[in-house]
Amino acid sequence: MSDTASVASSEAHAHESKFHVFVQLAMVLAIITGLELLVIYMPLAIWLIITLLMAMSAIKFVAVIWVFMHLKWDKRFLTVLFFIGTVIGSGTLWALLLVHGAEASTPIGPAYEELG
Repeated sequence: MSDTASVASSEAHAHESKFHVFVQLAMVLAIITGLELLVIYMPLAIWLIITLLMAMSAIKFVAVIWVFMHLKWDKRFLTVLFFIGTVIGSGTLWALLLVHGAEASTPIGPAYEELG
C-alpha cells in the first residue's frame, strides 16, 4: 500500500512542478510576443525587422515544442527524430520557395502579358 501511495505522491509532485514550468513558459512567450510587436513598429531596416521576427519566432517554436510536446522529459532519441523531421520539412519549404520564386517560373504567353 505504501508503494502505491508513494508513486501517486511522486506523480502529483511531478505534475505540480510541470504546472510551474508551463506558467513560466507562458510568461516568457508573452514577453517575446510583446517584443515582436515592439519590433514591428520600430523605425528599423526591413531586413533587420524580418530577421528579428524570424529569430524570435524560432525561439518561441523551440520553447513550445520543448515543453508542451514534452520533449524535455522524453528520450533523447525521440527529440532527435523530431528535429530531423523539422530540418527536412524546413529544407523542403525553402526549396519550394526558391523554385516558385525564381524568375524562370513566371508564366509566359499572351494571357499573362501586361496590357500596354
